[in-house]
Amino acid sequence: MSVDTVSLTGWGRTAPTTAVRFRPRGYEEAAAVVRGRGPRGVIARGLGRSPGDAAQNAGGSVLDLSGLARIGGVDAAAGVVRCDAGVSLERLLRVLLPLGWLPPVLPGTGRVTVGGAIGSDLPGLDHRRAGSFARHVSALELLTADGEVRTVLPGTALFDATAGGLGLTGVVLGATLRLRRVSTGLMAVSTERAGDLDDLLARFTAGGDRLPYASAWVDLMARGRATGRGILTRGEHATPDMRPAHAGRTRLFPRSGAAPGRSPFPGLPPLPDGLLGPAAAALCNEVRYRGSPRARTGELRPVPAFFHASDALPDVRPLYGRGGLVRYRFTVGYGQEETLHRVVRRIAARRSPAVRAVLQRFGAADHGLLSFAAPGWSLELDLPAALPGLGRFLDGVDEEVAAAGGRVCLAQDSRMRPETAAAMYPRLAEFRELRARLGPAGAFRSDLSRRLGL
Repeated sequence: MSVDTVSLTGWGRTAPTTAVRFRPRGYEEAAAVVRGRGPRGVIARGLGRSPGDAAQNAGGSVLDLSGLARIGGVDAAAGVVRCDAGVSLERLLRVLLPLGWLPPVLPGTGRVTVGGAIGSDLPGLDHRRAGSFARHVSALELLTADGEVRTVLPGTALFDATAGGLGLTGVVLGATLRLRRVSTGLMAVSTERAGDLDDLLARFTAGGDRLPYASAWVDLMARGRATGRGILTRGEHATPDMRPAHAGRTRLFPRSGAAPGRSPFPGLPPLPDGLLGPAAAALCNEVRYRGSPRARTGELRPVPAFFHASDALPDVRPLYGRGGLVRYRFTVGYGQEETLHRVVRRIAARRSPAVRAVLQRFGAADHGLLSFAAPGWSLELDLPAALPGLGRFLDGVDEEVAAAGGRVCLAQDSRMRPETAAAMYPRLAEFRELRARLGPAGAFRSDLSRRLGL
């Protein structure tokens, strides 16, 4: 096991803190770290894709599980796989897709570990049908504060606290996942432009859920009659008969996915720091909107290109400047669309340089005590952390979201106030009580848990 002292941040590169990082080679080494933890506790960390401080632990220990990445046997008949928590969804997809299976839930990046997907209870593009990630976990191995590994099953209090529990109930070491059968490695995709937010919401709901996967890019720089305009992308798994005639001899499934981290733009220099200002963001959004088709159906894309297109692009974080980026994701219920409208108008009026903004629909709430997804609309956006007055502005948006019965995503947060989190998550007291019973000494801690009093 390697040990070093490092400065760590989340993917947003804000608020770095220093911790002792342990990289175990097996379960027993991980258990030894937990048993030998200091007074500042320990927190698990995967690939560092949480934008905020959920996987940091200032002055304490961080258990880097990226080396625990074994994939056990795939039961192709039953559609289940057993894997370590450090396996990335990208790698899992590459292994499973040639066998005719998919991970149960795929978010917008494959560079998330299975343990991270459980700890944040990640929702995917088809939440209305599939729910969040932990709904498809048959069992998980959890390393608890006493250094013992427990098998935790759905329907138990410990499972519900761990799903979306941000690593604060213990260290997820492995899981058994139920998979999704597919008949090809392709997606049939439709794309359409919407002229404003009302038009976009209407297009989302038109036709029900015939195409299960749906998300929209929203232009948060547009104002006036175009406020909230966007591009809606929907998809379904293609069947063999959907392939064009000239593709008759091609494989239904690729032998493997694209190599991780391979850019479609080889030789492209790193993006310059701090280039993203209001004018540049507005121009970028205008080009994207005008360059998209008004309506297109039947386009076939490989599964990885549909779900994880952004993973093949250059790292855009330098554009947000040396202060990093703040990812803000909230959800408000159906019937609260006016709140969504007001937030979009406020962001547009402020001229905050937002080029990444994703709108989704959620279905039934999941069982996790701190799971984020709930029936309604979810908007996720990135903003430069150094924007003047950004903290006060987002505090105001928090209040508006909370007043509408909505919530901000804890797994991606880097700046929310503790009283706001308590107002948004009514089962937080239940979560705190269970944590206290599991480890009275506060074995599992993070910068986020201290900041929000979790």
